[in-house]
Amino acid sequence: MLTITYLGHSAFALEAEGRQVLIDPFLSGNPKASAKPDDFKPVAILLTHAHDDHVGDTIEIAKRADATTVSTFELGVWLGQQGVKGAVSANHGGTVAFEGGSVKLTPAWHTSSYSENFLAPGVPAGLIVHFGGRKVYFAGDTCLFGDMALIGDEDLDVAVVPIGDLFTMGPADAVKAVKLLHPKLVIPCHYNTFDAIKQDPHAFKAAVESETDAKCSPLEPGQSIQV
Repeated sequence: MLTITYLGHSAFALEAEGRQVLIDPFLSGNPKASAKPDDFKPVAILLTHAHDDHVGDTIEIAKRADATTVSTFELGVWLGQQGVKGAVSANHGGTVAFEGGSVKLTPAWHTSSYSENFLAPGVPAGLIVHFGGRKVYFAGDTCLFGDMALIGDEDLDVAVVPIGDLFTMGPADAVKAVKLLHPKLVIPCHYNTFDAIKQDPHAFKAAVESETDAKCSPLEPGQSIQV
């Protein structure tokens, strides 16, 4: 059994068998955050890309929890330079094991930079996470792209997709993504954090469930679902 908790924006906590994994832990400075960095002691932190609203509190949490971090190569090297001892530098197509699970990096179409002197450490990625006996795809910040059909061959239990538009795909393209991914469950993210990415997740849910075989569960920040 896997528990997925939405922390706001694109941040998630996964819990199974007494272990915790964080995805893109943007908590400090996140107006929708449902938790604080000190609330977590993960075994791993998995990052889609280097933007501030995804790296978030990674460095602080990783150092305190002695957590493994997994990201694309350049971002992993940069995290190591910031003193994160457990930083693993991987790349698209690679699979990295962590305590209790593993993550495979996939392509994503977006940019990847960090505001400190506008560093551009590498390229973005999606994440296929094996944890708690489930397979969860975190699309990260991306547009719709045809090779999502190959990711759909992975027999996904859950797909977490952005719907905010402007910086990522919007709801209409996200529904098309679901048709390529064939997950059992869809969870939307990267919306309503700021006015620029305001969307109606319940309208998205209705579209997903009318046009695909997947169920859709929009979560409020702090809300959990078991899969």
